Amino acid sequence: MNQQANVVKVDGDQLRIEDVVSIARKATHIQLTDEALHRVRASRAMVERMVSQQQVVYGITTGFGKFSDVMIHDEDVSKLQENLIMSHACGMGDPYAVEVVRAMMALRINALAKGYSGIREETLLQLVELCNRGVHPIIPQQGSLGASGDLAPLAHMVLVMLGKGEALVNGKRLSGKEALSEVGLSPIRLEAKEGLALINGTQAMTAQLCLALYDSRVLLESAELIAAMTIEALRGIPKAFDPQLHLVRPHPGQQESAKRLLQHLSGSKRTTAQGELRVQDPYSLRCLPQVHGATRDTLEYVWTTVTRECNSVTDNPILFTETGDVISGGNFHGQPMAFAADFLAIAIAELANISERRTERLVNPQLSGLPGFLTENGGLHSGFMITQYVAASIVSENKVLCHPASVDSIPSSANQEDHVSMGTTSARKLRTIVSNVSKVLAIEYLAAAQAIDFGSGDLGTGTARAYEQLRRVIPRLHEDREMHPDLVKAEELIQQGTLAFVTE
Repeated sequence: MNQQANVVKVDGDQLRIEDVVSIARKATHIQLTDEALHRVRASRAMVERMVSQQQVVYGITTGFGKFSDVMIHDEDVSKLQENLIMSHACGMGDPYAVEVVRAMMALRINALAKGYSGIREETLLQLVELCNRGVHPIIPQQGSLGASGDLAPLAHMVLVMLGKGEALVNGKRLSGKEALSEVGLSPIRLEAKEGLALINGTQAMTAQLCLALYDSRVLLESAELIAAMTIEALRGIPKAFDPQLHLVRPHPGQQESAKRLLQHLSGSKRTTAQGELRVQDPYSLRCLPQVHGATRDTLEYVWTTVTRECNSVTDNPILFTETGDVISGGNFHGQPMAFAADFLAIAIAELANISERRTERLVNPQLSGLPGFLTENGGLHSGFMITQYVAASIVSENKVLCHPASVDSIPSSANQEDHVSMGTTSARKLRTIVSNVSKVLAIEYLAAAQAIDFGSGDLGTGTARAYEQLRRVIPRLHEDREMHPDLVKAEELIQQGTLAFVTE
């Protein structure tokens, strides 16, 4: 994807997850390429021919879902599309965050830019302008079954294009009509196929997966650096990360995690040799490459799968301008995204599970040889006692959330749509899990730094920088104080990517 001067050039084929995140979080603008607009025009011409020739085509001259056998008269073709949006905009619950909405809009624009959906150029440009001018539709989170795509969420997005619904503009919640007027736009009228083209897709689930994936990659790199700090605090044995060991079990993620741990610990005077203090470390230290590496491999698989989905056509029916074929199929079905979200949820949650066990080792004097709960005057002060409780609580919550939504299905539309993916549910809870993992890592980060303060000797190349980053904003704990602000600051360092790139 060509990204220059805060603009992402969208052609339907090369959108990266990084581009989606940039549009979502940095208000990067979208510009359609000439090639994409040419394909859009050709696809639209095909729709116009079908309407003029009164061909029977699902969603263009027929009703939807169970009503697919109902023919629509010429004079009602436009009304059909507006009715579709109005009837489908029935989501419930709290609205999605602006970053999710922007990601959703970007992904739908990219899918339509491929030129298989029959939308008019001016309609697509209206959606581009909404995103570029900061008009963010209010989209309730509940209501998608993940097939036919994300109908209800995307319908709420389209409402604002019509001057209906609600949107946020510069932090103000306005009616759709007011929101358009605020940025110098006017409502549009949908023509044949356009309502269906705009809402039949997997963009709500894919948007959340893009954001969760990006954040998960940051968390993984942070988790390895924080774990390296704990290894030093507990005088662990880095021999377990020797490349020889990982060559004979050559999972790429395992090898990469072992390599990074050794880089972080390079030059450390805090670690020990095999047999110096103990022959082997506990699993939460010794098996870091195997556990983190499995998460790393999962991330790579999901990254590839989601990138493919970002550049896919998930509409129905699909128009093939080269052959003239109009094919009804099931590309809107979110099963690939549902599996990907559930798989990533399990993998990323494990970073927190093993982190919480390391935190327990840090605060438990019988396991660490350090002052109990990392406080200098135990009894009068409780130190890090309850932070471990909090970590235990959060990882337990994640275990519930990790139950895969994709194992469920429920029939809908009078049993016409008799199998669904639940992919948007998978993606929503994945985002919660990712947020929870960052909190658990923040607890270990703070505890590891406190434990390091009780020792002596040079830290490793990476761990020294990570320790310094934390101590710039959070002082050592000498006596009990409110821990919440410290934990929030530590979490912010992690979420901002401060640790993910500290050794690069």
